[in-house]
Amino acid sequence: MNTFSEGSCDAVVIGAGHAGCEAALALARTGLKTVMLTLNADSIGFMPCNPSVGGTAKGHLVREIDALGGEMGLNADRCALQYRMLNEGKGAAVQSLRAQVDKNKYHTEMKRVLEHTENLRIVQGEAAEILVENWDDTPARESRERRVVGVRTTYGGIFSCRAVVVATGVYLNAQTVTGEFVVAGGPNGFARATALTQNLIDLGFHVRRFKTGTPARLDGRTVEVGALDIQNGEKTYPFSFLNGDVPDFQTPCYLGWTNEETHKLILDNLSRAPLYNGLISSTGPRYCPSIETKVVRFADKSRHQLFFEPEGADTSEVYVQGLSTSLPHDLQKSMYRTVRGLENCEIVRYAYAIEYDCIDPLDLYPTLEFKGVCGLFTAGQINGTSGYEEAAAQGLMAGLNASLKLRGMPPLVLRRDEAYIGVLIDDLTTKGTEEPYRMMTSRAEYRLSLRQDNADLRLTDYGYRCGLVTEERYAAYTKRAALRELAIKTLNERAPHAAADEAVREHGFPPLSSGVTYADLIRRGLSLGEIRETFGILPDLPKDVALSCETEIRYEGYLKRAEAEAAKARRMEQKPLPPDLDYASIEGLRLEAREKLNRIKPLSLGQAERISGVSPADIAVLMVYLSLKKN
Repeated sequence: MNTFSEGSCDAVVIGAGHAGCEAALALARTGLKTVMLTLNADSIGFMPCNPSVGGTAKGHLVREIDALGGEMGLNADRCALQYRMLNEGKGAAVQSLRAQVDKNKYHTEMKRVLEHTENLRIVQGEAAEILVENWDDTPARESRERRVVGVRTTYGGIFSCRAVVVATGVYLNAQTVTGEFVVAGGPNGFARATALTQNLIDLGFHVRRFKTGTPARLDGRTVEVGALDIQNGEKTYPFSFLNGDVPDFQTPCYLGWTNEETHKLILDNLSRAPLYNGLISSTGPRYCPSIETKVVRFADKSRHQLFFEPEGADTSEVYVQGLSTSLPHDLQKSMYRTVRGLENCEIVRYAYAIEYDCIDPLDLYPTLEFKGVCGLFTAGQINGTSGYEEAAAQGLMAGLNASLKLRGMPPLVLRRDEAYIGVLIDDLTTKGTEEPYRMMTSRAEYRLSLRQDNADLRLTDYGYRCGLVTEERYAAYTKRAALRELAIKTLNERAPHAAADEAVREHGFPPLSSGVTYADLIRRGLSLGEIRETFGILPDLPKDVALSCETEIRYEGYLKRAEAEAAKARRMEQKPLPPDLDYASIEGLRLEAREKLNRIKPLSLGQAERISGVSPADIAVLMVYLSLKKN
């Protein structure tokens, strides 16, 4: 093949999904000349599955992306149709913001942002090879001599560069499966990428095959919404810390249920279901299963909940969350019509499953850089995750770490006690995943500290020091931090005794024997909202700042305990392990521990401690080894 120069740049981002967009923006906004290579410029920021951003734990990720200077929260707010706060009846630690967004607008707005970003060039084309120098036959996991020097496209164009972020999503050797039909292609009818997988294998990546799926899109004109339960939006706060209130008018969604007729139809036709007749053998997501899997796995349940979500403001298409399937088209239509309200529905886009190539994230450092090639990073679903938010978080961190590396600055690795993003990446690079990984609040041991309301307090300084947070954003952050500090100071002042006594009596508490502060009243069970109304204090405090203050006061004891545990964990993280340490040579380590440690090459004792198969006794051996080496 004839090759030709496409010019030189600092970095190439392969892919323009949610990971690719954040990676490209992180690089370009920090002053690096960046090329974004995409199979189709019409799929930039495309949402191939549900038309929503956020959700349980995912809302935390979006606010953290925003706090660091990323784009997802801002773009979601620009395109939002409805906001809801999930788990609002539970503690602040598990409350998660979710928004229905206009799918097409999300794509067009993200494309507009990218096209108007300085230092960023968008090129439609397929990556065929990541070029490295000092190529040899040494297995990648045993050599750090190789480094990125460019990317070659299938047309022979060569982009010379010093870093690459691979964010190919579900497009690598993708195929969609519907009944007995297997089609070589990506989501929503887009073309797939076929050239890069073998190159990744040659570079030393462990490649495997995952699967995900999506439900049908219905013609909303044929859905009888009167037979469904309405779900209106809520007046809550938006994703971005730069934005104020959410819109007053919000587009409604609807709730429905499958029934025994639905389940019988599925069970009677399992022989035609690719998940059960052997046509699909790849690993699917545990926490977002198809309706076939739910009916089989939860045979005792007579119904499963469905969510009817608008695809956009300018389309009648409706997304049926909870009814993902890969059944044949004829069965799909019959199945959907068993649901109350869908008796006469018409399908615009039929559901399908999609299989794709991805890598084992144990091949990566916590910076998301590949252990075998200097300057090669990966992010998003290629790392074995599922979800837009998980992808965007990785894209931002991979792009930012590539930028820091090229600028000669220390990498940014967020700890588990600092961010959900830290939990996500640590889980991937330390524990790995055998199925599409989904972020959940239960994965975060410090979740009471890692709330949505304080994401900027935790992370904006990092983004500013790395050059990604703008002066405008940092000024807004410092103003908000000052508001919070003033509110805490006010709440620690004495409350008028008579009014405070009356307030606690109304809540059924014993009368006050002495003076109390407003903070004491919160600890006794009064909400900050009640206190603000009763005493006329802090009238203009933003909702998320108020929530942050109230939570800090109400759970002060728990937060102090969590901080003590985090400090203990940090001490372990501060004990580094040499990246080239040969664990097979360390006497006293069990065989499994030697194999796992040599595979993952942890950067600290803390990371080694979290590896599955490494016991406390193994950690004790490593501590003795380090002390002897030090002496």
